[in-house]
Amino acid sequence: MSKYENRADKFLFPFISEQKYNDAIKGMFLKAELTRSVTVINPVTSEPEVRALNEVASSHLARRTFVGNLYKQVKDPNLVGSLSGHKEGSKAFARYRDIDEDMKKDLVKLLE
Repeated sequence: MSKYENRADKFLFPFISEQKYNDAIKGMFLKAELTRSVTVINPVTSEPEVRALNEVASSHLARRTFVGNLYKQVKDPNLVGSLSGHKEGSKAFARYRDIDEDMKKDLVKLLE
């Protein structure tokens, strides 16, 4: 941070384009050896294809993972949504969360 302390603008770090940011994330995944195979939908053909995780890593993937993992722990969509920058009742936020069987079991255990 000291490298950028004399910046003329109000930002802590210099601006980096979204593409460069995503390229850096891909590089970090590769360095961390997060290269397992995952199935993704090809946006052009709409067909599933197998790719390395480091090739598909992005800030959006990180955000979805953050929201999903936090939602499994907190289970309050408004609280998690506020941390992820979504407005209350956001339709976009609803796509980020996945209610799985473990979450349902945990809810039933609360009644015991």
